[in-house]
Amino acid sequence: MSNIAGDTAIVELADARLSYYPGFLAVATADQLQQQLSTELNWKQAEIRLFGRLIREPRLTAWHADPGVVYSYSGRRLTAAGWPGSLVLLRQQISMLSGCEFNSMLGNLYRNGNDYMGWHSDDEVSLGSAPVVASVSLGAVRTFVLRRKDNHKIKHQIQLAHGSLLVMQGQTQHYWQHALPRRITVQQPRINLTYRWVI
Repeated sequence: MSNIAGDTAIVELADARLSYYPGFLAVATADQLQQQLSTELNWKQAEIRLFGRLIREPRLTAWHADPGVVYSYSGRRLTAAGWPGSLVLLRQQISMLSGCEFNSMLGNLYRNGNDYMGWHSDDEVSLGSAPVVASVSLGAVRTFVLRRKDNHKIKHQIQLAHGSLLVMQGQTQHYWQHALPRRITVQQPRINLTYRWVI
């Protein structure tokens, strides 16, 4: 169930805490930022280890962080690449709104609806016991799906709008998985900027 309070939707799920801000960025600002980041960031299609074998990620990624911050997931080890000015400003805005600090950003570029993110939780040890993940969406509207780890039949979905912000807090990563399913009818690209604090 979602309770709309102005331009904020508080998503109420058992053992989860999510806040969704559909109009976090003005449309013109989101348009400009998407265009800028499409070329400014060093997007790469990397390999990850999944079920014991190496596969190419079904999307492009970019990693930016404070000096010395290292993040590892699925066999990948990411080292800090510094911060473009636009990402620093965005980090400040998200921190003011959420009350949380972030020292890194993992970006995902979905070239069209064939690119996707499989089921997972952002629960690596380096993210701490109650990770906060703030996710900015730019471009095509995509469906963000959550499911309980202990009962995959319990699901919830959110349509992530252009210029929106989704903040996942509390025990969300402990009890829930999330995914961005393939949508072959989507032809436009989407950039997803996920800010986090890496220990």
